[in-house]
Amino acid sequence: MKINLQEYCKDISNYQRFPTREVMVGDIAIGKDNPIRVQSMTTTDTMDTKGTIAQSIRMIDAGCEIVRITAPSIKEAKNLKMIRDGLRDEGYKTPLVADIHFTPNAAVVAAEIVEKVRINPGNFADKKKFEIRDYSDRDYKDELVRISERFSPLIKICKNNSTAMRIGTNHGSLSDRILSRYGDTPLGMVESAMEFIRICEYWNYHDIILSMKASNTQVMVQAYRLLINKMNEEGMNYPLHLGVTEAGDGEDGRIKSAVGIGALLEDGLGDTIRVSLTEEPEYEIPVAKFLVDRYHNRNKSKKSLNKTNIPYDPYFHIRRSTSTIHNIGGKNVPRVFSDLSNLNNITPNSLAALGYLYSEEEDKWHISDQAVDYILIGKNNLGFELPGLATTIQHHSIWHKESASFPIFTMNSYKNSSNRSDILNFILIQEEFSEEIKSILKNDDSLVIILNNNEKHIIMNHRSFIIELINNRLQTPVIIQKNYELDLASDFQLDCAIDLGSLMIDGLVDGINVQYSPDISLSNQTSFGVLQASRLRISKTEYISCPSCGRTLFDLQSTTNEIRSVTDHLKGVKIGIMGCIVNGPGEMADADYGYVGTGVGKISLYKGQEVVKKNIPTQEAVNALINLIKDNGDWIDPR
Repeated sequence: MKINLQEYCKDISNYQRFPTREVMVGDIAIGKDNPIRVQSMTTTDTMDTKGTIAQSIRMIDAGCEIVRITAPSIKEAKNLKMIRDGLRDEGYKTPLVADIHFTPNAAVVAAEIVEKVRINPGNFADKKKFEIRDYSDRDYKDELVRISERFSPLIKICKNNSTAMRIGTNHGSLSDRILSRYGDTPLGMVESAMEFIRICEYWNYHDIILSMKASNTQVMVQAYRLLINKMNEEGMNYPLHLGVTEAGDGEDGRIKSAVGIGALLEDGLGDTIRVSLTEEPEYEIPVAKFLVDRYHNRNKSKKSLNKTNIPYDPYFHIRRSTSTIHNIGGKNVPRVFSDLSNLNNITPNSLAALGYLYSEEEDKWHISDQAVDYILIGKNNLGFELPGLATTIQHHSIWHKESASFPIFTMNSYKNSSNRSDILNFILIQEEFSEEIKSILKNDDSLVIILNNNEKHIIMNHRSFIIELINNRLQTPVIIQKNYELDLASDFQLDCAIDLGSLMIDGLVDGINVQYSPDISLSNQTSFGVLQASRLRISKTEYISCPSCGRTLFDLQSTTNEIRSVTDHLKGVKIGIMGCIVNGPGEMADADYGYVGTGVGKISLYKGQEVVKKNIPTQEAVNALINLIKDNGDWIDPR
């Protein structure tokens, strides 16, 4: 499938911000040429006026430019005035957003108080019963008339009060009507929003910002790209709010957010972002600011490839078709590489940071689920036998055919050497695609490319190179290599997630070799984290955990930590932990098991989207979750 870039991206090989209209949220301008804005959401009870004001101030002081507060009923919506006035009395003019689910009447009240309201098309005018039915065209049209009647009063109030609106689709809360017609797909997410946008435009209301959030980074990226495509078709250019919903906490939540948000920012998409972590909201801000700062004063394109087609589908994940060479490429999972070539003496203990623990007493290797596949050892020779899963790569000058390793060449050394493996040879390429490279790859089906680039922004160069491979029908596997020299480990993890995430989501990569020299263990851990966040290689339990808000019915952070402490050995199992019903059932579609707050002190458990146990007391719920996992055969005892 060939896609014209103008359908979702200005330029695939040079950064250009996608042009959107400007929307004012109070005094903050979003879209057009304005900076990418940073926002977050309070986690306090909205009726706790002092607590919400205090938390908002902490967020603003950390750099939050827009503060969102939940308004689950008219009572909370009215109290937004007390919160707004309290902030103004403290000298803070930061615009506020009312977050609305299920309650259009609360949105109507809030729209006259705050600078922006967020509504979710999936639950603004529809009640979710998880029922799939066939709609005739007439039935569907009648439903749209009903939605318009329900939605139009809010539009008129927003228009009269210069209140902006975010139409925020969530993958986890698509209406039964949308699911019946479009399925649980990015297209369904987009159409859910487009229905509401068309109603806004009927009333000549355009102060709209759009979002397409999902906990699955592939779905999220594809939905935003498809939204741009659909807006282009209908002559729209509304700003985008980016976020990976229910990203979780700690480094996993940060990496997952950077993969999804970063992939879109690299496309030039995104006018405001929120990083959703299951932590205090002020901790989200430094992460969001790091992502945004990467694109501050980013050089604009020196050339334009607007008319160039790309030879893969950016709206649907399909791995690039590559040859299977040894255990790289083809249908193999992306491989993880690590580099020990700078060590003077490699011992069994050197491999501990790479997931291989050697017990001298047992004379036995213990291999973790995050053990690297390939180890570059340079000109070293090992004086011990590696475990069976590990393979070494040696400098071509000392490699020999009887070796258990495979050789690595530069372009020049490859051309000047005939001492090559009959199975697998690595070639380090640091230059742009050329006819010479094409000729070498075409004539040697044992080659795997290690594509190296240590510039700050590598995605577009690498993507352009791989597009050349596809266009020239070369199925050589590609490993991405980059060495990071950053002061902070957290900066390395975020940069790495952005650099690799987009290429992973587009299915263009067969392996990664990233090095953070101060901490080789962190390099390895981050590599596996990025692969998991991109949904390409699962090496640990995944937690789909919401960031909490005033609707949350239990202590989300402590509960997440409790669940993690007893389930983090369940490799490949996805557990959703939702504070309330808003996205709970829907997000269970992307999880194996769900733990959802359904009342004060009450939890319901899900298997997929199906609720299997209701209203379990909180103190019994974690054990009930463990028993549910056991009953379904997914439990293993910790080692």
